[in-house]
Amino acid sequence: MSAAQVRVPASAKKGEVIEIKTRVNHDMETGLRKDDKGKTIPRLMLKSFVCKYNGTPVFEADFDTAVSANPTLYFYTVATESGKLEFIWTDDNGATIKEEASITVS
Repeated sequence: MSAAQVRVPASAKKGEVIEIKTRVNHDMETGLRKDDKGKTIPRLMLKSFVCKYNGTPVFEADFDTAVSANPTLYFYTVATESGKLEFIWTDDNGATIKEEASITVS
């Protein structure tokens, strides 16, 4: 699988709404295109995404053929406590891309 980038504030005040940005490098092959020999290129799409904040899911998404290659997501959550955010993308074959980021809440 490919690489991912995440952007999370390093710190926030308790109760503050924070913006989280993430992008993953993935071809998002729909299975509808043909290669130069006319053979169908097999489907290989990201199927789902979840962001967990100290183990609790705070954002989830399911993907389909309308999602472009290298998808970018922006979403918000409330900073409740210092800890770890986990970002997990899963493709059609069950392979995953995982990234982590930390936040300090005061």
